[in-house]
Amino acid sequence: MSGRRGSKARQRPGLSWAAGLGRAAPAGVSVYDRTVTSSYVVTGGGRGVGRAIVERLVEEGGRVVVVEFDERGLDWAAEHVSAGRVVPVVGDASDDGVVARAAEAAGELRGWVNNAAVFPGGWLHGMPASEASALISRNLDPVLAGCAAAVRAFLASGKPGSIVNVSSHQAQRAVRGAFAYATAKAAVEGLTRALAVDYGPHRVRVNAVALGSIATERSDAYLAALEPDARDGFDREIRLLQPLGRMGRTGEVAEAVAFLLSERSSFVNGAIIPVDGGRSAVGRDPEEADSAHGDPGESSGVS
Repeated sequence: MSGRRGSKARQRPGLSWAAGLGRAAPAGVSVYDRTVTSSYVVTGGGRGVGRAIVERLVEEGGRVVVVEFDERGLDWAAEHVSAGRVVPVVGDASDDGVVARAAEAAGELRGWVNNAAVFPGGWLHGMPASEASALISRNLDPVLAGCAAAVRAFLASGKPGSIVNVSSHQAQRAVRGAFAYATAKAAVEGLTRALAVDYGPHRVRVNAVALGSIATERSDAYLAALEPDARDGFDREIRLLQPLGRMGRTGEVAEAVAFLLSERSSFVNGAIIPVDGGRSAVGRDPEEADSAHGDPGESSGVS
């Protein structure tokens, strides 16, 4: 996953020309191709939800600067890179220098998506406060750095802009053993509202999508490692937690993000939009009616 701390990944042929500004582009390709009308930055855009967002924005005709910690995650994008539609910037999304290079590579920036995330576990009683704070920062710092870079670029251009932060249902409903992730996502949602208020007068909109369980390579690997009974239990729990009865698709998240980045959402600002199949609306209760044994229109009598 993107957003991890560490040394910069080794440059690889085919991507290194765009991994940092100042490198020569292949003949006929410019990272500042002004024929592209919309430029975006997506952090953590190499895999899963991030990749789907990048592909959706490219499909709409935009050029997308992708901040990715592990450049191997962008092997799939080679065709887009060679066409100048995707510009990789390899590095840590929490690094001010990295996100500044991404903003510069975008040129006339229209939108920024803070998607980079990691999933640290741990228990507060088992670590010093400084370690707990560092765990929280692993998911909060990339959003702070990305928002700051985006706002600076929008203010400098004097043009409208849109930021979309990727949050989680855990911001409101924590999962046991993941306090750092839940805390960071709650902070991301608070930051989203605060920046919407601070920069709305400058025509900068800031919104967030709060995701439920989304099917990605990560979840696929998790499920593949489960025994059949455990996998059935997981599927059953998803049906209970998410009223649509399934996990979400990365493309469904990408559609919501593309909407928030576009002029179609021009009066949406400071919103936290659940993309969770109804997970945030459901109220689990031991007395809830079992729909398998009753008509969906029947009242359970539970209030």
